[in-house]
Amino acid sequence: MTQPSTDSFPRLHARTRRFTLGAPRGVTVSPDGGRVAFLRSRGGTDPVTCLWSLEVATGEERLVADPRELDDTDVEDVPAEERARRERAREQAGGVVGYATDRALTRAVFPLSGNLYLAEFAGGLTPRLIETDGAVIDPRLDPTGARIAFVSGGALHVHLIAARTTHTLLTPEADEVTYGLADFVAAEEIDRMRGHWWSPEGDRLVVARVDEAAVPVWHIADPANPERTPAAVRYPAAGTTNPAVSLEVVGLDGARTPIVWDVERDEYVVDVVWDDRGLFVVVQPRDQKALRMLAVDPVTGATTLVDEETDPVWVDATPGLRVHTASGALVKLAHRDGAHRVLVDGEPVTPPEIQVRGLLDVDGDTLLISGSTTPAAVRLWTWTATAGLVPASPEEGVHSGRLAGGTLVRASTDLTSATVTTVRAGEVEREIVSHAADPGLGLRISLHRAGERRLQTALLLPSWWEPGTPLPVLMDPYGGPHGQRVYAARNPHLTSQWFAEQGFAVVVVDGRGMPGRGPGFERAVHLDLARPVLEDQIDALRALAVENPDLDLTRVGIRGWSFGGFLAALAVLRRPDVFHAAVAGAPVTDWELYDTHYTERYLGRPDVEKAAYERSSLLADAAAPATEDRPNRPLMIIHGLADDNVVAAHTLRLSSALLAAGRPHQVLPLSGVTHMTPQEVVAENLLLLQVRFLRDALGVPAPPA
Repeated sequence: MTQPSTDSFPRLHARTRRFTLGAPRGVTVSPDGGRVAFLRSRGGTDPVTCLWSLEVATGEERLVADPRELDDTDVEDVPAEERARRERAREQAGGVVGYATDRALTRAVFPLSGNLYLAEFAGGLTPRLIETDGAVIDPRLDPTGARIAFVSGGALHVHLIAARTTHTLLTPEADEVTYGLADFVAAEEIDRMRGHWWSPEGDRLVVARVDEAAVPVWHIADPANPERTPAAVRYPAAGTTNPAVSLEVVGLDGARTPIVWDVERDEYVVDVVWDDRGLFVVVQPRDQKALRMLAVDPVTGATTLVDEETDPVWVDATPGLRVHTASGALVKLAHRDGAHRVLVDGEPVTPPEIQVRGLLDVDGDTLLISGSTTPAAVRLWTWTATAGLVPASPEEGVHSGRLAGGTLVRASTDLTSATVTTVRAGEVEREIVSHAADPGLGLRISLHRAGERRLQTALLLPSWWEPGTPLPVLMDPYGGPHGQRVYAARNPHLTSQWFAEQGFAVVVVDGRGMPGRGPGFERAVHLDLARPVLEDQIDALRALAVENPDLDLTRVGIRGWSFGGFLAALAVLRRPDVFHAAVAGAPVTDWELYDTHYTERYLGRPDVEKAAYERSSLLADAAAPATEDRPNRPLMIIHGLADDNVVAAHTLRLSSALLAAGRPHQVLPLSGVTHMTPQEVVAENLLLLQVRFLRDALGVPAPPA
């Protein structure tokens, strides 16, 4: 790790992209376990990501691709489609932010400034620029390493590496059609970031065709530059039409075979799996109450149902939920007996005491499983039919990993340390060095199970605070379903600790809807995204104050972004008796303006569940004039005007309703800023402006020098 910086925390927080730069990520392990590929920038404030490899046997680490040696421009020229993909992935760095390899991990391809590069992991060769017409998106090597498929201009192309020739396989029939890309809903909500998949032999592909013609057109304007034409985006808002997504098996000669399933019933394509056991597609209906795995005949395109999971509320859809072991057993994640569990050929192999977070890898017949026995900790286990479950990480902290060829790459952190990435193969153990910056900020944190529902809660206090001195409270939630904030890890709490150092007792609560507590806890927000999450914030706060009487409940602020922004505004509008000031960043204010897959999972369709949308909206609360019993509280609303996820209309409609009701508030528009705030100056000053606003609103003096 680098030495502590002389920069202030807000500046360092911004420069390091929340202390993510310089840390290893994007790990791939070769099938024989002998090589590990990964991404990492050269320093904790360096935003240019490089591609590296580690030879496990020797410990030799090699720089495979350095963007600064390949592109002589100072600023990466990212195509619009790639910018959109990075926004969906919440990618804040630049350079090589993604790569794809062949099966043996001998080659890699990646885009840089719209150009296509081919890198070799052995030999020390400089990555080769492959000439293409147009900007390249999402290049993928075939498993044999002989061909590259990529998207450019919405068309799918294939490059033959040895012959150095490129030909176009599929060309869009209209401007609203693309081949080989993930649609907005798939990328933003289902976490499916790709739209084409190679066969194991590299002789055919499955390709997604996305037709957005029926999707409503929204316009994202740039008011700071009125001469610019607003950007037209296809946005599938709740209750409106989704993109029409279909799949085809496409040969290298251009022969096309449509994959046939009941698209009218199952319109979401969750995943495509093409392995040695065959070709499979995982699909889901619009109401998300089922998840079906279909076996596909690549010759005819006919499908057969292999596995089906149903639920009266919803079934979680995540790529990788249905895979096969080397011996052919079907592995899936499902909930049984009140827990998320791993099933092998229909039989649970994890106990109900473990809430499974994910199936991270299948190495032959060995599974690498992520899960929790307590909500704040995330552990790793391996499972085989002979040995059963075997712990693969310490019990405390937060751990993630990859496994192939018997080599386990594990990233581990806890409340006192940065993430350490180790590579273990038998008796050999290596560490992949992290260059992440030292935040220069230690945590004064305690974790609690607060209230009757034993809500996972973090309390952060100033390092200089002495017991017996009252502290104003700042609630710092995300609060939305599947958006856990309270982890036994250092980095998720750094910003909260900085706010504590400004003179607050900071409280972070994971209420109903969060993972780690089981399906019932997650489904408690069904048809109401307001009441349960707000109640849980209040219940945990009051329970914590009983244990900690120095918490001053006469001065309670709340801040949040996205769903957290919605929750912050909801708190001061609906419960001003508890909350006395709020900062709402990029808040969802009217759920009919948010996307189909996320919103309809929790609230249903607006034409059917109108009451659910009304009770989860902020607009009626904002339209009610303030009264003596419900006084107006200081509210700052922040929104990026270029946000194409939670569009600025959310804030503008809320502000209009507040103004019509005569309710004072502040709006801070951010020109050119999307749902993320990677711009250094913007990110730094946002923290400073928030703390100044909260101090003024709650009467909090500056902390001691």
